[in-house]
Amino acid sequence: MKLLVLISVVAFASAVDFEIYNNLPGPIWVGILGNGGKPALANGGFALDQYQSRTVGSDNQWAGRFWARTWCDPNTKHCQTGDCGNKLECQGAGGVPPVSLAEITLRGWQGQDFYDISLVDGYNVKASIEPINGRGDCKAVRCATEINDICPNELRQSGGNNGEYTVACFSSCAKYNTDQYCCRGQYGQPGTCNTNAWPVNSAAVFKRACPDAYSYAYDDATSTFTCVADRYKITFG
Repeated sequence: MKLLVLISVVAFASAVDFEIYNNLPGPIWVGILGNGGKPALANGGFALDQYQSRTVGSDNQWAGRFWARTWCDPNTKHCQTGDCGNKLECQGAGGVPPVSLAEITLRGWQGQDFYDISLVDGYNVKASIEPINGRGDCKAVRCATEINDICPNELRQSGGNNGEYTVACFSSCAKYNTDQYCCRGQYGQPGTCNTNAWPVNSAAVFKRACPDAYSYAYDDATSTFTCVADRYKITFG
């Protein structure tokens, strides 16, 4: 029994921690979704007041995504952006686009962690993911521009108390759901998914604003980063 306890302690000590920080001047509800077969950490979500942080842990084989839900109503449990089904803990549900995502796969190919900020589903808040004391070519990746201020009119999502604010910015795919915008069908290859041919080019807007972030499905070359770390700080706002 003592040996089993010792093994459990050692295993826990080698886990990876995610410190999630709310840098917005108001509350958010964090959403967390594990990739297929991976658990939803913290049962998928929790509230963070302004400038508050919380740390959640995982084993070092975890993969998934984090996002911020904004304009959440504590009574109805509905969030105007990133909602996961009118509940505080998302429990395996994803966030409704448009939403900024911090994504990570721990100990993937050659034992590296792969991480990114994705705007493929659109944008709702500024986001960053930063390895702490990582090993390798580690980099803090940020989308630090308030894209809601520069979002094309046709991609804006209005909200707030009376619909007076732009609370999120759709990607062209999330807004129109066509093969061309979503890089499917005849557009389902890097060579045929040509964002310059998009009549409404969210990828260009997103890439200019946040050069490190994924702006569309095949934006891998400048948007995926690697490291090996036992702690990551994820900041929204």
